[in-house]
Amino acid sequence: MRDEKLLKELTQLWGVSGYEKEVRKYIEKEAAPYADEMLTDAMGNLIVKKNGTGGPDSKKIMYAAHMDEIGFMVKTIEADGRLRVCNLGWNWTGSAYNSRVQFKNGTIGVVSCMGSIEEAANKAGKLYIDIGATSKEDALKYVNLGDPCGYRGEYLELHNDRVCSKSLDNRIGCYQLLEALKENDGTYPNDIYYVFCVQEELGCRGSKTAAERIQPDIGIAVDISPAHDYPCDLEGSNEVDGGIGVKICDPSVVCDEDVVEAMYKCCEENHIPYQREVIDQGGTDASSMNQSHYGVRTGGIVVVTRYPHCQSAVASKKDIEAGVDLMNAFSKYTFKF
Repeated sequence: MRDEKLLKELTQLWGVSGYEKEVRKYIEKEAAPYADEMLTDAMGNLIVKKNGTGGPDSKKIMYAAHMDEIGFMVKTIEADGRLRVCNLGWNWTGSAYNSRVQFKNGTIGVVSCMGSIEEAANKAGKLYIDIGATSKEDALKYVNLGDPCGYRGEYLELHNDRVCSKSLDNRIGCYQLLEALKENDGTYPNDIYYVFCVQEELGCRGSKTAAERIQPDIGIAVDISPAHDYPCDLEGSNEVDGGIGVKICDPSVVCDEDVVEAMYKCCEENHIPYQREVIDQGGTDASSMNQSHYGVRTGGIVVVTRYPHCQSAVASKKDIEAGVDLMNAFSKYTFKF
């Protein structure tokens, strides 16, 4: 990998939806030496611009990678010290059960369930968090109503150049944007906006306002996509180590066919391994960019990932690096529309 330490550090930052400050601060420091312009908007999106050389066919390209990760928020503190929670993003109760979580102040807890986890049926209201408190009064010494928490999940090396960690969704995309920014030498014809978005897991909120500000000609979501090459509840053709995913369609967007064809061409001309990505559940920031202002041509660059939305997601280093290569090739591309 170009900089595995960077990816590892990004995954271990705490930053659930709506609380991305720590992640943004880290990315700001990494991006500053390479940016021509940089700003943080009112929602908390970090927008990093790299100027292109211009020309009659030059475009404004917006890459959107979300900084937030899924988590929970305390909605009730029981008399015995248990913390009842609601979702911040989509959590699988099965994978959350018995996992460890961390609050912003460092307090650690274990997720458990009232009754059988099988009967919880992805209802976060059936879950609770045990921080070791003996009473409500004791719990209030450490955690308050409305406090958010996220998963703990260390970064681990697996066999065959695969990695496992929490928050690969979507610190992978943040890593890819940073590496692509570092390799943008200012000779690209197109103006490139590397946008690190907030609150994607709550409905693609940050990318919508960022796109309204930028008004790009092309918007590309840089994210992960669920794998289908292992026994799971989903069906499709996504494969880990199948190359970088070029998004065609998901329930929230049909990608612009000219953008998709340009990505295929970039991959083929630059010998970048790729796979076509179609999913029938889920979505990305492509949807919000697509419907912003008067409409934006959109596409997606996605890394196929196993076990997303838990503390132990798995992805391929080769696929991650192929995504950076595709971003660089696409950023240099001369578009004819």
